[in-house]
Amino acid sequence: MTTASRGSPEHGESAEADFTRRSVAMHSDPRFVELRRRLRVFIFPMSAAFLAWYLLYVLMSAYARDVMSIVLFGHVNVALLFGLLQFVTTFGIAILYARYAGRRLDPLAEQIHDELTTGSAAPAADDEKEAGA
Repeated sequence: MTTASRGSPEHGESAEADFTRRSVAMHSDPRFVELRRRLRVFIFPMSAAFLAWYLLYVLMSAYARDVMSIVLFGHVNVALLFGLLQFVTTFGIAILYARYAGRRLDPLAEQIHDELTTGSAAPAADDEKEAGA
């Protein structure tokens, strides 16, 4: 290659070294920074909420046995209901994350990935659709 265009290996640089160089440079790209921010906006609050909910379950099981042993109906008590709700919460968070990622993370991640693998900026098709709609 005689000319070094954006994304093409510079003269004497291997394709792997070029990809590594572009990957490292991408860490300071505003789109990558925004992608990481969007991920943190979901992950940290959701993790804190789930851990608080789980600790409530554990602490109540250890220190509020009278409350946890209250029978709600049949053989189902508060402790069993809390335990089952842990599973419901886990699946609920997974579903919420999948929806959030599909809407807020994946489009930007694909754009960044395409640019890294092809070496050129890919047009944001979603942005063009939204502008025209």
